[in-house]
Amino acid sequence: MSKTALHVTKTPPANHHPKRPTVAVIGSGFGGLAAAIRLQAQGVQVTLYEGRDKPGGRAYVYEDQGYTFDAGPTVITAPQCLEALFEVAGRQLSDYVTLLPVAPFYRLQWEDGDRLDYTGDLDAMLKQIGERSSADRDGYIRFLEYTRRVFAKGYEELVDVPFLNFRDMIRVAPDLMRLRADRSVYNTVARFVKDKHLREALSFHSLLVGGNPYETSAIYTLIHYLERNWGVYFPEGGTGALIQALVKLFKELGGTLHLSAPVDEVVVVHESGRVRHRIYSSGLPQMEADAVVSNADIHHTYAHLYRSEEAAQQTQRRLERSQWSMSLFVLYFGTDKNYDIAHHTVLFGPRYKGLLQDIFHGAELPDDFSLYLHAPTVTDPSLAPPGGGTYYVLSPVPHLGNAPLDWETIGPAYAERILTYLERDMPDLRQHVVTQRWMTPTDFQSELNAYQGAAFSLAPTLTQSAWFRPHNRDPKIPGLYIVGAGTHPGAGVPGVVNSATATTELVLSDLGVRARP
Repeated sequence: MSKTALHVTKTPPANHHPKRPTVAVIGSGFGGLAAAIRLQAQGVQVTLYEGRDKPGGRAYVYEDQGYTFDAGPTVITAPQCLEALFEVAGRQLSDYVTLLPVAPFYRLQWEDGDRLDYTGDLDAMLKQIGERSSADRDGYIRFLEYTRRVFAKGYEELVDVPFLNFRDMIRVAPDLMRLRADRSVYNTVARFVKDKHLREALSFHSLLVGGNPYETSAIYTLIHYLERNWGVYFPEGGTGALIQALVKLFKELGGTLHLSAPVDEVVVVHESGRVRHRIYSSGLPQMEADAVVSNADIHHTYAHLYRSEEAAQQTQRRLERSQWSMSLFVLYFGTDKNYDIAHHTVLFGPRYKGLLQDIFHGAELPDDFSLYLHAPTVTDPSLAPPGGGTYYVLSPVPHLGNAPLDWETIGPAYAERILTYLERDMPDLRQHVVTQRWMTPTDFQSELNAYQGAAFSLAPTLTQSAWFRPHNRDPKIPGLYIVGAGTHPGAGVPGVVNSATATTELVLSDLGVRARP
């Protein structure tokens, strides 16, 4: 059984257990679904509320003219944490969805024509690096060992352990100091390798969880080892197929899912020494639950869902003083021809540090950009009509708090700029685009309730990690628990799925539900 598996108890349908504890989970992203499955598998009756017409949260799916577009997460790593969700229910992930390996993990390209295939084949990596510099080849080996040690401490030991008090932070502080968690990802990489492009290649990972490589704690270099250790995958049928597999499992366990059911407010009711959470959702009967697990945006949870609670208002004010991740402009497009590119391509623009400064702290939209291009039909051609290709490309941009731009006006021209830029690698691209749509920071704010349009919630700086991050169990509102990018351990699919492990163990303990090993 996987390390993160909670411990399984199969349960009959809910109506056989009228006195079972009840929990409402708000939001059906990876974190919400993971929490709902774990709780339902342990005998808790779970009702899952999703405001949109499809489950998945950021992992929404768009379909148009035979093209299937995953809206959000496309890099699936640490499959063990996903397998654990099925193990707690006595099932196997492979019976529900197939994870296809991606090779290379990423193709990294620079404007001067330089290219690096970032692969799971260590010999191939060392050969490519050695052709640049024998010293950097040796440095990379040392870096890989460093990331192994960070992974052992930061992921294997701490990723699914909730930090509820400062003693928890003090306990791990010596280890974090030995690993120099106070250094940034980029500065850590720079200690091991000298080649400019190689430094960028080994530090961009923090962007995948919303962090500036020059400001994100070196603990996040563990992503490098995590990928090398377990690989990079893509679900057959797209990320949406993985979401559907989780939904199917949840329903098989007896859980209830409400779609197109945004929660308007949750009111905490104190009656006869007992705390209940009263959930109001338009078009649905009022529900009372013993506890609530919120997978909604962390700011939205406190500023809107629990707005009548004084403690929530205090948390809201604290969150508004915090540092938030960048936002994204995401362009989805389908073509009537295939292009010879990698599944994941990172296109570095002419600037690195200066561009990151503009993205995370600037008040304007930078003139240049770096892009992540996702081409899922390279791995799964079924996501487009025969002979066609499905793509999305994202450009990190400032969030609305720093740059309150008029994206309704900017969007069309920005999309055209990106397509023009991509024609360097995809000739005559614009002539072959059949369908396109885009998502802007304004859409992140309006459709996902993301504070300031921040695509990854709170930035993963050292002072906003572990105990310093909003806790998995709210310290002042009894019965409120948090999962997702805004709590420990943070963003990314492994992060939010493991947040559910940490959070549900607290819920089960507080409800007096014994989880069997």
